[in-house]
Amino acid sequence: MKIAISSDHAGFLYKGKIITFLLSQGHVVEDMGTYSPESVDYPEWIRPVAKAVAAGDYERGIVLGGSGNGEAIVANKVKGVRCTLCWNLESAEFARQHNDANVLSLGERLVPEGDLLAIVETWLNTQFEGGRHLRRVRQIEED
Repeated sequence: MKIAISSDHAGFLYKGKIITFLLSQGHVVEDMGTYSPESVDYPEWIRPVAKAVAAGDYERGIVLGGSGNGEAIVANKVKGVRCTLCWNLESAEFARQHNDANVLSLGERLVPEGDLLAIVETWLNTQFEGGRHLRRVRQIEED
């Protein structure tokens, strides 16, 4: 799978851990920054991932920050993006299964490191169940 990833300074450590994991699983990963833990304005780093996923250049995107809230808000401003903020396995599973989320937002300050990669793996591997959910997701995207 082709995956774009970015973070602000507060998600920088987890971003590196996720990139290493994704590469070990055979995914193609594009690191869109930031490239250090120096303080940055997060929308500048998050929006390129959302735009790349919406354009179809990447199948999925992952964005990270301190809480993940601001990153999810920025990503969801891009038409065609369904960004979900996840904090445990269940939220990651439901985000894919019911919402066909194509961008994952994570908060480094709120997600325990021991849960991080399991959340990413669950989100990547859970299939969208389609059906009535698919019709509603597509209708909302058109509004």
